[in-house]
Amino acid sequence: MAGLNLRFTDEELDALRARAEAEGRSMQAFAHDAVMTAIDAHTRLFDEAADHVLRVSEELNRRLA
Repeated sequence: MAGLNLRFTDEELDALRARAEAEGRSMQAFAHDAVMTAIDAHTRLFDEAADHVLRVSEELNRRLA
C-alpha cells in the first residue's frame, strides 16, 4: 500500500490528535477516512451536477441530434 506524508501546523496536528483520540482511532485512520470522505463528497457533487446538466439540456440535445 502506498503512503503519503502530510504536513500540519502544530495547532492542526494537536486538533487532529485530539479528534482521533476522542473517537478512539489512530490519527492515520482518522486522516485517511477524512480524505476519502472528501473525495466521495466531491464525486457525488460532480455526479449530481452532471445529472442536472443532462436533465435540463435534454430537449436541446434531442433537437441537436
